[in-house]
Amino acid sequence: MVSKPEQKSTAFLQESEGLLQLAQEAGGFGIFEWQVQTGTVRLSPKLLLLYGIADFDGRYETWLAHVFREDVLRLENDIQSAFATHQTEIVEEFRIVRSDDETLRWIERRAVIFYDSEKRPERLVGVSVDVTERKRAIVQLRAFAETLEESVKVRTQELEAENEARRRAEDLFRQAQKMEAVGQLTGGVAHDFNNLLTIILGGLEIIERQMQDLPPSPATLRVSRAKEMALKGVHRAALLTQRLLAFSRQQPLSPQPIDVNILVSGISDLLRRTIGEAISLETLMAGSLWTAHVDPNQLENAIVNLAVNARDAMPSGGRLTIETENCCLDDAYVGALAEPVSAGQYVMIAVSDSGVGMDAATLEHACEPFFTTKGVGKGTGLGLSQVYGFVRQSAGHIRIQSEPDQGTAIKIYLPRYLGTERPADVTVPRPHSSRAIGTECILVVEDDDTLRAYLAEILSELGYYVLEAQQGPDALRMLEGPQQVDLLFTDIVMPGGMNGRQLADAARQLRPGLRVLFMSGYTRDTVVHHGRIEPSVEMISKPFSRDALAMKVRDLLDENRT
Repeated sequence: MVSKPEQKSTAFLQESEGLLQLAQEAGGFGIFEWQVQTGTVRLSPKLLLLYGIADFDGRYETWLAHVFREDVLRLENDIQSAFATHQTEIVEEFRIVRSDDETLRWIERRAVIFYDSEKRPERLVGVSVDVTERKRAIVQLRAFAETLEESVKVRTQELEAENEARRRAEDLFRQAQKMEAVGQLTGGVAHDFNNLLTIILGGLEIIERQMQDLPPSPATLRVSRAKEMALKGVHRAALLTQRLLAFSRQQPLSPQPIDVNILVSGISDLLRRTIGEAISLETLMAGSLWTAHVDPNQLENAIVNLAVNARDAMPSGGRLTIETENCCLDDAYVGALAEPVSAGQYVMIAVSDSGVGMDAATLEHACEPFFTTKGVGKGTGLGLSQVYGFVRQSAGHIRIQSEPDQGTAIKIYLPRYLGTERPADVTVPRPHSSRAIGTECILVVEDDDTLRAYLAEILSELGYYVLEAQQGPDALRMLEGPQQVDLLFTDIVMPGGMNGRQLADAARQLRPGLRVLFMSGYTRDTVVHHGRIEPSVEMISKPFSRDALAMKVRDLLDENRT
């Protein structure tokens, strides 16, 4: 029999829970708890409703997947900074994409941080509330305040300012939705398109190798010229796809601590050859430059892109300047930006030219895809948009300053790296792939029959014993057999209910220690989360050449041996 004190305690608990539920309903907020060490998250029913989540598995990564991709790195940086400085409270604003209707919403999260006896973060407990309407009102109010002094003169100007504020707020939300749409369209096209490009590139490489055994003749010369033209077309198509993925923030990045001064110095000779003798190149490297955390290959591509744009803006010659500097973006500066940028310390790379410059109308559209002021056939309009997408995906900021006949300065701000890892060394060139041969067994899994046949052919040419499977279940049946398999080489996006990541997980349960190499032209976040490749994942992006595949396979097999 339950005692009266126990009955009162139970009733009090039920009454408290009811009051808490009423408070959540009245205040429009939900409650969450994050166990940091285990990575488990508890969300109240009100918060699940706010996110539009019907089924939640309680994992932190599952919750993080609902955060808008541009805000993830900023959000995680803020959290890690709070942990590092042992803050006990944190307030954050970020955007989410609701699961049920895929709408973009602003969330404000307030939490209390608990630490264990060793000052390690243990638990976050707090509340989250939808502040979308408040954000819209703030944007409207800011735009209205900027023109308030003139607005008070006449009522007409006041109404125009209100309308302009409303338009700007709507533009911000439309831009985010447009980015999502472009990203989804680009990703879907990129997978199939890069499959085709890999097959075409492979066929052209086979033609090139076979032609080396043919005697010279007018016919072989014509075929060689046609082959070169086709190769140029393949490389241009691959670059176009890469730039679209960069603009939509869906290119896989491998960020690492980088000394930007060393990177700029290393590509100076390449830039001088690219811009030509009529343009002088000057580099101004800051002393004691902070370390940046960024993908070095993509940063190099961005600087080269900006240098090429600067060259085209100086048809009669001029001066190109690349400058690095330590910078701090304060709250006042980032608060006036249309896009969310965190205040703090940044490494700045500025590329300036003395060219024709841009007027205000051109400057407004400069970062939009396919927008170009160059003549027909002289530009795709994706160079600057690619740089913009890469910088935003890296949690950075880009600023363009330009006036007609006064040149252009494009400044890239990348967050300062505050970790203890040393900047990466310059990569040493690898030997030619003719040495990348072997006798191991490789299981190739690819649903495209033509591409799978091509991959099996080139791996066989390199001396490997090759097994082929069309889908994941077929590959698992082979792995259940007695045949030794040294490397699983699988596409990521495949039909049949099992993608490449799921296949790899199941394969390693059957054969622990099995090396896996993924290939894809578009990952859909299967092995790339929020634009960053998982540290343990080895991947080769389509389209790839025979030499690139040969070296990648050899590297993995040699690593497995050591």
